[in-house]
Amino acid sequence: MSKIQFTKMVASGNDFVIIDCSHKSEVRSQKLSGFAKTICDRKYGAGADGLLVLENSKKTDFKMRVFNPDGSEADMCGNGARCSALFKGRNRVKFETKAGIIEAQVAKDTVKLKMTDPRDLWANIDLNIGTQFYKVHYINTGVPHTVFFVGNVDTINVKDVGKQVRFHKQFQPAGTNTSFAQAIDAKTIKLRTYERGIEDETLACGTGSVASALLSYYLKITKKTPVAVETRGGEVLKVYFDYKNNKFSNVWLEGSARIVYEGVYHV
Repeated sequence: MSKIQFTKMVASGNDFVIIDCSHKSEVRSQKLSGFAKTICDRKYGAGADGLLVLENSKKTDFKMRVFNPDGSEADMCGNGARCSALFKGRNRVKFETKAGIIEAQVAKDTVKLKMTDPRDLWANIDLNIGTQFYKVHYINTGVPHTVFFVGNVDTINVKDVGKQVRFHKQFQPAGTNTSFAQAIDAKTIKLRTYERGIEDETLACGTGSVASALLSYYLKITKKTPVAVETRGGEVLKVYFDYKNNKFSNVWLEGSARIVYEGVYHV
């Protein structure tokens, strides 16, 4: 039986297990998918929304890999990236992800993250779910997100509708995360998100918060920056950005993160 040191972290209600492989190989690369399934399990493992694996990088301070509880590897995770930056214990850090290079600024328990520029913005998509048609919007903020703007997010069956959209033929083969956003005022939205790979609603989603904030501004639902995003977990995330010539750039995500505990997992 082998022992693997890990750290449990939380950002805005998103919880993660982090293993640092930058100095030694805790888990062989080909076993990471299976390891994510076991350690993220909330009954038989440590329990988490995802596994973050930190590795050496030749380009930046380190490389972050993200594994979902179902074993799939994601390109990016906003709240996971904020946890990784805090974990490294530096005021400023740059690191690789499959979505691109991320920059972070850390001040005590607050992490401000510079995202890669968003891409593939498609507004006003007519999407049929069963016998109904919905107006949805899509953008990739490191991972794909489909966003509904609704009158009251508290009345939405997020798991049921989110799952149907996640596996909808419109977004295959990769699938999509699904967010439901409600406008509160000219600079605030309230958000609930169904996450691909977790296959359920989470208490917060960093990339989903960014996607929904950008789309709310693009659609003139919000009119000021930063856009405040009220998460299901209760924390308010802030999304900063520049918008010029119909393009978003200089996108930042800000919120708190913290270490919950450290442990040893027996494999």
